[in-house]
Parts: sequence; C-alpha cells; structure tokens
Amino acid sequence: MKAALNKTSVLNTLRRLRPAELLRLLLGVLLPLVLVGLLGEDVLEQQRFAFETPLMLWLHAHSTPFLDQAAVALATIGGYQVIAPLSAALAYLLYRSSFIASRFFVVAVLGAALMNALMKVVFHRPRPLLWPRLVPESGASFPSGHSMYSAAFVTALILLAWPTRLRWPALLLGTLFTLVVGWSRVDLGVHYPTDVLAGWLSGAAWVLGVYSLLRPTRRPTSMNPAAVNPATVNPAAANPGPQPATDRS
Repeated sequence: MKAALNKTSVLNTLRRLRPAELLRLLLGVLLPLVLVGLLGEDVLEQQRFAFETPLMLWLHAHSTPFLDQAAVALATIGGYQVIAPLSAALAYLLYRSSFIASRFFVVAVLGAALMNALMKVVFHRPRPLLWPRLVPESGASFPSGHSMYSAAFVTALILLAWPTRLRWPALLLGTLFTLVVGWSRVDLGVHYPTDVLAGWLSGAAWVLGVYSLLRPTRRPTSMNPAAVNPATVNPAAANPGPQPATDRS
C-alpha cells in the first residue's frame, strides 16, 4: 500500500513538470549519471579504456612549454585554492540579495566537492604514470576533482544568470573555462580522460538536480493579497456609481 502511494506521488510530480523541466531532468541529470555509472563500473573492475593511453601520449607529444605553463596555471585556478574562496565570496554576495539563490549556490558547489571526495574513496582509481609530472598530485584519480569543481561552479552560475541578459556570456565563457580545466588535467598527466569526463558529468548533474529541487530562480505564482487591485476583484469597487445626495438642510 505504501509503495503504491509513493509510486503515485512520483507519477503526479512528473506530470506537473513542464516539458523544459522534464527534459532537464532526463538529459541533464539521469543520462549523465547513467554514463558515470557505466564508467565507474569499469573502473571498479579495473578495466582499461583502450583509447586513453594513446590519446594522452599524443597530447603530451604535441604539447609545448607554453601549453604546459598554461596547464599548471589552470591547475591552480581550477582547484580548491581558488574555487573555494571565490565560491564563498559569491555566496556572500548572493546572500545579500537573495537567500534562496545563495542557498542553492552553496548546496550546489559544496555538495559537488563532498560528492567528489566520496566517489574517490569508492572507486579509488590510481593516477596515470605515463611521464614525469609537472605538478605534485596525490589521492585517487576518478573522477577528476578539478573537472567536477569547475563544472559545478560554472553550471550553478549559468543557471543563476539564465533569467538575465548575462546568460549567453556566462554559458560561453563558463563552458570554455570548464573545457580548458579538463584539458589541463590530461595534459599534465595527472588524470585519465575518463576521469575528466566523469567529473564534468557528475558536477553538472548534481547542480542540475539541486536546481530542480530548490528552483532558486522560479517566479512566485501566488498572489500577494496586499498587492491585489480591488478593481480586479470587485469591479463595483472601482466604479461605485452615483452616490445618493446628502441632505444638508
């Protein structure tokens, strides 16, 4: 009986979703999580992806000192050393204007960091050792923390900026930032490509899921009684008609 009620509640919730919300749930949350699950299953079984080592060696062979220095810089910019204080500052600024938006941003970014730490413990994939590293890295490899942090951070900002005129600059610049951070992890040889892909998918899916629950940019649909125009409620109130003459005698 209880299971049937829960199933009915889920179905009713899905029926109330608008097409855009349902599409975001399916393509932005469920599909990425399925892909991460498939990758994670192979990682747990210690299976190798045939394309990864040749791709990494090709990138390393075509790298330059300038690209290596750019990758090292992105390792700092896209890491917690910069993302964490920047997220705290943005959360404070959002809090001053909207508690709901600030709450969403904190849950989205902090939750992604905690989920990444948990996933590293579960999968515990060793990092690649294909050439001497330019930056010291320790800990598990799957999924990439830098890729997941940057994807979560950027996705949260894009969603908050979407109702404004900044939506397209946020989308283009944020996507570019996320891509180059992911590239830097492979170029430095500290992550496999599938680590980066799983980080992107997990970070974006987490933030989109949190957004679907908290809806920080949803416009209120209920009417404020204090702001109701009496003319729209009672037309007679706006046009009371002729008033009876008063006897002043």
